[in-house]
Amino acid sequence: MTAGLMAGTFADTAGTLRSWRVWNLLAVQDIRQRYRRSMLGPFWFTLSALVSIGALALVYTHIFKIPIERYLPFISTGFILWGFLSSLIVESCGVFTSSEGIIKQINLPFGVHVMRMAWRNLIVLAHNSVALVVILALMGVNPGWNGLLVVPGLILALVTALSLGYLLGTLSARFRDIPPIVGSLMQVLFYVTPVIWTPDLLKERPILLAGNPLYHYLEILRAPLLGQTAPPSSWMAACGMTAALLLIASLFFARFRTRIAFWL
Repeated sequence: MTAGLMAGTFADTAGTLRSWRVWNLLAVQDIRQRYRRSMLGPFWFTLSALVSIGALALVYTHIFKIPIERYLPFISTGFILWGFLSSLIVESCGVFTSSEGIIKQINLPFGVHVMRMAWRNLIVLAHNSVALVVILALMGVNPGWNGLLVVPGLILALVTALSLGYLLGTLSARFRDIPPIVGSLMQVLFYVTPVIWTPDLLKERPILLAGNPLYHYLEILRAPLLGQTAPPSSWMAACGMTAALLLIASLFFARFRTRIAFWL
């Protein structure tokens, strides 16, 4: 029976890959709809990121007594990457409920809706990266060859996001309290994750960092962009969490995928 359930999951995954034009079109349409008749269009993402980073840097350089040339690259990478990671997690809850009309009318693989969410956020990250490149260039930060390590880090983050899309998306279709719970949790995690404060401030309490899963994903993405190397412990933690979530999500989705349409 388990083999039969997993066969359905594999078929859904294969169908999702073949339907790449569909989820690409839906993701692009989501962004166009959000900024319809706007002069700057998606580059409002970039402008908003620049304004937020500038305001935070202006305040926290004085609070933490950190030179601007050191703090600005740190907070700009942290702020933009946190926005990417948090959006992936929060929007994972609504991958199926937000597509209720499509799911009930058109026979598409469920993975299309998950990929739509991930691809949409990747496009937003690409726009925000324009601001990041400008800031790093002005501050004289050259990632060098270490910058290439952002690619495997990004792959791990996306695989994790897809796993959460299947898992949280299915749970949220059944239990509508999941999205606000996840949203509230992300607000708390923002303050306990080194996004606007540096990890060395918790050097006497390393367990608070080691036990924070988002810290590890943030670190393997941020460190290469700053020309540094993320700690091996962060890579190991991220790889372990990604593998565990992928397994759990696969089994969970295989068990309940036939009920999603009835829960919506």
